[in-house]
Amino acid sequence: VREAVVSTQSTGDRKHIADPGMHSIPSCTISPTGKWLACQSMDNKITVFATQKLRLNRKKVFKGHMVAGYACQCNFSPDSAYLVSGDADGRCFIWDWKTTKVYKRFKAHEGVCGGCTWLPHETSKLLTCGWDGKIKLWD
Repeated sequence: VREAVVSTQSTGDRKHIADPGMHSIPSCTISPTGKWLACQSMDNKITVFATQKLRLNRKKVFKGHMVAGYACQCNFSPDSAYLVSGDADGRCFIWDWKTTKVYKRFKAHEGVCGGCTWLPHETSKLLTCGWDGKIKLWD
């Protein structure tokens, strides 16, 4: 049985999540509202847990990218309307939070695109970094 142990820093509470179908989760991020924990899974999905009780939200699964074998970062937009992730092929994926559908995808780097994040004060702009040694600003 595969399991994850999640603990809150403020209270020290711990929750064990055991699921035989669970894959490794090398990267997680919390939504700006603090309500959701998005987890990049090695089965090429981003799964989402409600932070209040750490319950899996089965309606929020984001797929279409290929991350198996890489710790690609995922992030929320500042208004929590979108989720972004890089992938092993150097692409950047943006999903609509409400529909979980791919909103946009584009080739960002040669090789793995390991990190993506929005600028907090210029929310139309996105930063990516890749194994090609470049950091890029997208508008």
